[in-house]
Amino acid sequence: MKVAIVQDGPVYNDLSKTIEKTCDLISTVAAQKVDLIVFGESWLSGYPIWLDICDDVNLWDHPPIKKLWADTYHNSIDIHSNSLKPIQQQLAQHNMHAVIGANEKVETGKGNHTLYNAIFTFNNKGEVVNHHRKLMPTYTEKLVHGLGDGHGLNSINTSFGKLGSLICWEHWMPLARQAMHDAGEDLHIALWPFAKDIHQLASRHYAIEGRCHVIAVGQMMHRSELPEGLTISENAGLTSDWLLRGGSSIYGPQGETIMAPLYEEKQLIIQELDLSKNTAERMNLATSGHYQRYDVFGFEVDRRRFKGLKA
Repeated sequence: MKVAIVQDGPVYNDLSKTIEKTCDLISTVAAQKVDLIVFGESWLSGYPIWLDICDDVNLWDHPPIKKLWADTYHNSIDIHSNSLKPIQQQLAQHNMHAVIGANEKVETGKGNHTLYNAIFTFNNKGEVVNHHRKLMPTYTEKLVHGLGDGHGLNSINTSFGKLGSLICWEHWMPLARQAMHDAGEDLHIALWPFAKDIHQLASRHYAIEGRCHVIAVGQMMHRSELPEGLTISENAGLTSDWLLRGGSSIYGPQGETIMAPLYEEKQLIIQELDLSKNTAERMNLATSGHYQRYDVFGFEVDRRRFKGLKA
């Protein structure tokens, strides 16, 4: 199969322009007969990197941060609106699957005015076939995103194998990993803000443990794209003008490096993968099969949408 990795950034906190950019990227790779296109964490419409690098982000009632959260909310996806329709039409037109990270909002009913860190997985007809909300926002992300649930801990069937995904530090949650291994992935998409060294470790380990191919998707964001009213902390430890530095990479089922991490470069990466190599590696390790002791360990996943919120 052939995959396109978008190592770029959205038009920060501008949903309409980001959707337009997304459609353009789908159209661009279509000529190369791509089966799947993947985008990073909170691609629609921007990961809140300011939580990690800016001063005063946790001050109570701080006007710049309240405005920024509101801007993020207004430029997030409501699954019950038609916001995703242009993307869905492009995917259907070009017979392409997609995995896209998003800030997702609930506008009406129970849970309204909550933001989630989400993944939308689309089939080649443009249908949303899996919708996952990050189980636990990491550290300061809790200032922006609500807690997700197990509803989207699934893989989907495609012509090239079973496709699944997780977000960022969910790759350090052993039971989340087990739920996805039980879903029998052939190709796993690991969404990151940018894939630093420790994230490469998590992605590579996931490939070994799941005996699957793993694509780590990292994004790019320049200092000049930081929203107004924010000040970068002297303790942020930045080594360049890139706030998000990419790091997209691909690992095979033995943990072998198929594509080494690419940093500080915007690029649309096209890669062919042979997913049939996964099966042979499951002879000596099948985390959901002969290597799981069901008589010793009990494990189940509650896949209901959290507290009855709309799917």
